[in-house]
Amino acid sequence: MTTILGLNAYHGDASACLVRDGIIVAAAEEERFRRIKHWAGFPSRAIGYCLAEGGLTLAEVDHVAVNSDPKASLFRKIGYALKTRPDLSLIVDRFRNQTKRRSIEADFACALPGAAFKGEMHRIEHHVAHVASAFLVSPFERAVVLSVDGFGDFCSAAWGMGEGNRISIDGRVYFPHSLGVFYQAITQYLGFPHYGDEYKVMGLAPYGRPERLEAMRRIVRLVDDGAFALDLSYFRHHREKIAYEWSGGMPHVGALFAPALEDLLGPARRKDEPLDDRHRNIACSAQAMYEEAFFHLLRNLHDRYRHADLALAGGCAMNSVANGKIKRMSSFDRVYIQSAAGDAGGAIGAAMQLWSALGGAPTASALAGGRIAGRKIMDHAYLGPGCDDAAIAALLATRSEELAGKGCVVERIADEAALCRRTADAIANGEVVGWFQGRMEWGPRALGNRSIVCDPRRADMKDILNHKIKRRESFRPFAPSIQRECVFDWFEEDGDVPFMMQVFQIRVEKRPLIPAITHVDGSGRLQTVHRETNPRYWRLIEAFRAKTGVPMVLNTSFNENEPVVCTPEEALDCFSRTKMDVLALGNSFIRRNG
Repeated sequence: MTTILGLNAYHGDASACLVRDGIIVAAAEEERFRRIKHWAGFPSRAIGYCLAEGGLTLAEVDHVAVNSDPKASLFRKIGYALKTRPDLSLIVDRFRNQTKRRSIEADFACALPGAAFKGEMHRIEHHVAHVASAFLVSPFERAVVLSVDGFGDFCSAAWGMGEGNRISIDGRVYFPHSLGVFYQAITQYLGFPHYGDEYKVMGLAPYGRPERLEAMRRIVRLVDDGAFALDLSYFRHHREKIAYEWSGGMPHVGALFAPALEDLLGPARRKDEPLDDRHRNIACSAQAMYEEAFFHLLRNLHDRYRHADLALAGGCAMNSVANGKIKRMSSFDRVYIQSAAGDAGGAIGAAMQLWSALGGAPTASALAGGRIAGRKIMDHAYLGPGCDDAAIAALLATRSEELAGKGCVVERIADEAALCRRTADAIANGEVVGWFQGRMEWGPRALGNRSIVCDPRRADMKDILNHKIKRRESFRPFAPSIQRECVFDWFEEDGDVPFMMQVFQIRVEKRPLIPAITHVDGSGRLQTVHRETNPRYWRLIEAFRAKTGVPMVLNTSFNENEPVVCTPEEALDCFSRTKMDVLALGNSFIRRNG
């Protein structure tokens, strides 16, 4: 038996996973335990969870694989420094970052004292880990592989072919050119300063028009081989020290854009400044430019490899709007995007790539279940901590007086069908329901185990949610969870989207029926729910369909301006401090009266 601990460390979305004989036993992001969004640093608590879930100590782990290799592209780094002579502080800062990434052994000793690691340490180049995180758990025997993000190990994109248990990288885009940096710079320019705010620009884009696309084409240039290049006069990252904070907290990235960007597009928006049509049009134009570069690359990759399956990863693979157009805008027929496509997913990628390099020979027990060429297909994301019903009952007993004082009534409903019917009734009555079941999702999306679920038929549901719980920007859409077998009845194309990584157009005649999850452009970022992979959530939607004729619910993450809840205690706390109406906590049904 071979055990591999995979890590994304000293970067945003720090994470850990445990792979045993090619099967992912556990995976979680550090933010869920630290309660700080996108937490960056050494993922000690995620490591502790993975080891506990696997019944292991650190001393029993055979290998540790990290999704960064400081030695990668070394000569290119040296050549770039000699050629461009960037600010000395930039070189010193990058050297310090690499030094941190070499200190993992010391951090193990601090985080898990008395449990010495006796195995081997492996560094996996950043983009190799990304593409491995998609292809090596995908349903494809053979596929084009592509990673696109900000930067990692001096690259911003890499592509090649995956076949069986092997991946070959044939092309890259190197520092300082990056689609991820382009999108992040525009995000900052539009007054969304936090790490990971790019999804806000994606949500804002449909409200505008691509009037500044020609200006965007001055910033990003398409290259004949399918790649892209930045006009560096609009950026700072290649010549100045940018403030980066990757250690022990929320990541922070300093301003990436240069004054020339404001000369081109006008003054940058302040964080507290109202959004106007100019901002909306810039967001729309930036999304259009991203898609132009993305599909330019995809068309070239298909022409080169003549294969119709695509495994996609990297931070830019979180752009679900572009992902939803892949079948329409390129010659790829199928795409697989892992639930944690960004840097967190590098933990799984590093572990699976190492498993492949070690030979990837599964044990007889591991061969039971869906496998391709000796590897496990990742068809669900429920890899985090679970909840024990006895522990939930004990928690509710401890807090019974507090709940009674808030007018809450607690019932235990052991029959799953009855629990789903009661919850579906509450949803159909316009109530906001917290749904906490099973193991926590891996990746940024709530996928029916740590979700808030509501009625998609109510046009006012977005306002209700924002008033009661979310308090977020009004332009941001909410998403539907739909039974897999009903997708083509409600959307203009049929496809499996288990991780909510693609946006499809909703059929025109269906849009008035589900206004709460229909975005301004008629689209919806769907999650397809399978009876086999999440039977309880599927059964909830089935109960709602039986009552209303609609085979979907509105699904948003179970949180309130914090990471998605991880434990029953956090779910109960979120329920208590917000105006949520109902909490289905395991087999317990908690209603707030009045």
